[in-house]
Amino acid sequence: MQVPGTGMDFRSPQIRLLIVAALLGLWTAAAAARLADLQLARYTDFLTRAERQQQRIVEISPKRADILDRNLHELAMSTSLDSCFAVPAEIADNALVARLLGPVLGLPPDEIATRLSSSRSFAWIARKLPPATVARIRQLNLRGIYFQKENQRFYPKRDLAAAVLGFVDIDEKGLGGIEYQLDARIRSKASRMLILTDAHNRWYESTDKAPEAGFSVTLTIDENIQFVAEKELATAIEQTHAKAGTVLVEDPSNGEILAMASWPRFNPNAAGGSRPEARMNRAVGALYEPGSVFKIVTLSAAIDQGITRPDEVVDCQNGAIHIAGHRIRDHKPYGLLTVSQILAHSSDVGAIKIGLRLGAPKFFQYIRAYGFGELTGIDLPGENRGLLRRVENWTPVSVGSISMGQEVGVTPLQMINAVSAIANGGLLYRPHVVLALRRGTQVEQEPQPAPRRVVRETTAATMRAMLEGVVLNGTGTKAQLNGYTSAGKTGTAQKIDPATGRYSATQLIASFVGFAPINNPAITILVQLDSPVGLHDGGSVAAPVFKRIAEQVLPYLNVPRDIPVSPATLRAARRSRAPEDADISDFEPGQFTPVGFSDSAQAKPISAAALPVSASAPTVELAEGAGISIPDLTGKTVRQVTEICVQLGVNPVLVGAGTVQGQSPTAGATVRPGASVIFHFGRPAATPARLRTQARIRKGAAR
Repeated sequence: MQVPGTGMDFRSPQIRLLIVAALLGLWTAAAAARLADLQLARYTDFLTRAERQQQRIVEISPKRADILDRNLHELAMSTSLDSCFAVPAEIADNALVARLLGPVLGLPPDEIATRLSSSRSFAWIARKLPPATVARIRQLNLRGIYFQKENQRFYPKRDLAAAVLGFVDIDEKGLGGIEYQLDARIRSKASRMLILTDAHNRWYESTDKAPEAGFSVTLTIDENIQFVAEKELATAIEQTHAKAGTVLVEDPSNGEILAMASWPRFNPNAAGGSRPEARMNRAVGALYEPGSVFKIVTLSAAIDQGITRPDEVVDCQNGAIHIAGHRIRDHKPYGLLTVSQILAHSSDVGAIKIGLRLGAPKFFQYIRAYGFGELTGIDLPGENRGLLRRVENWTPVSVGSISMGQEVGVTPLQMINAVSAIANGGLLYRPHVVLALRRGTQVEQEPQPAPRRVVRETTAATMRAMLEGVVLNGTGTKAQLNGYTSAGKTGTAQKIDPATGRYSATQLIASFVGFAPINNPAITILVQLDSPVGLHDGGSVAAPVFKRIAEQVLPYLNVPRDIPVSPATLRAARRSRAPEDADISDFEPGQFTPVGFSDSAQAKPISAAALPVSASAPTVELAEGAGISIPDLTGKTVRQVTEICVQLGVNPVLVGAGTVQGQSPTAGATVRPGASVIFHFGRPAATPARLRTQARIRKGAAR
């Protein structure tokens, strides 16, 4: 057959071959175009969809380095717990699995089912579970349910120094205190887990190598001094029914903070269940009018300028003075007083008259020199710079008000730092709580700026003698110490009533700030109580707290006594328990998250003497197969005990420091999951055999 006009015959083999070749060429071109579209134009889109269906990268909580006190006792550490996840592609019935897991986890089945339906490759079910819960889930033997080790932050001393340490979230990110301030240094990079699912719904897991560890943080805080500060603050709150309070202990020679206590407090192991006001570090963030404590600034500035001297007599006008049409009355009708007596008896009229002679410009310069109205630069988050208006914005009555501690807002940290400048001879140091950062053999210490001189050394010496008069003969007599000289100043500041905008007659802030011993101060202590009920002046409620803290801390620091002490006081000191024996902590493994955890932040510390150490294990009723045998942990460290107890599923109660010297229940006893086991830490006794061994070691070293 021929095509008319072409001369082509379709029956010709050559023509048929050409037609087949043309059709094949068209098909090949179409396939190539399609492949080009899939492999080039739409490659990224299809790859993303495939990865979403077949694989998922999950970040595992990173391990945080330890936070230690100045004696290298652990205040924060990380432990390992199991987290439960699912590969939904392997689960045939999501609803059934949700109904089985719900009662075990204490979660609504609908919530678990929603998590299972959110992805085909991976879904978290519950994270950082206690060992007992993990064991119950494993017993269910559910297909598609797996476990992954994750790190959890643990604070072995519970609420001790919680405001300084801060806390972390479920992903181990710092949310407060040092945990937030140094988060990038403490926190290692998160490791990643890759979940792969093939076409037959089989899953594969791979985890990358552990990242480099973060820096451990050594604080200036001493856990024993911190315990004393928190214990005495809690006692004062209970006695005075104050709304809040703060205690600070500082080394005036270098600005190191030895203790920083706030009330209310919280348990960082259960931070999610605490109130926001409990998580606030009041020492750096709470603003208040200092009241009469601020007279230290007023009088030291005037003495430094040569405007007055301690023995100058001032007419206090029978307790009343008029400034710019305002009448200011003293708390007592004083007549003639020396400048030293003005400070000792806290005369407002006397302080105002000296402040007026000093003048606003010079007064403002000294206030700023002491660090008020600006950040101290402490290495903690949330610091308040205080309230100090520019001198050109002062009113005619401002000098008088500020002279007696009104119309200016300060933080407790600013106030103690200013008094430390008087204690150390007139130098203002930058306060700090971080001593060093360590990673292996690498040690980093942040350089501290050189202190600046606030007043002349002679002025500081004069003020120390005047402040001793406050304690000996003035408003601070309840701050007198047994065996040590002391100096300080009381303060009773009225709070502003929000309803009226005026000073309240009943809501006050009582405070005392002082140092000891006088000639070579080792510590400066500030005590502040917000709105005490009943007795409310600083001399009555804050000065006794200073006394109790100083009389425990000074012997602990081996500070030599500088005045005689009575035999009765010595006998009482020998009978008292040492601060380092009073540490207490508790932990419920896996219960860090807010769900299912009760906040025990308000629980009081328990003394070691109150904890029983029985010769045999207590009698307990156990369901069949539900018991946990307690091993012998004698000689183990705090970290080792914590990790072992977490794995066993029991609650360690850690008392003291060092290594385990005793435990209750004893080794071999059987307890329920979640039961408390008390461990007493200390130093091993020096037995004759041990002394002989040490002698041989010393003799060998001598050779």
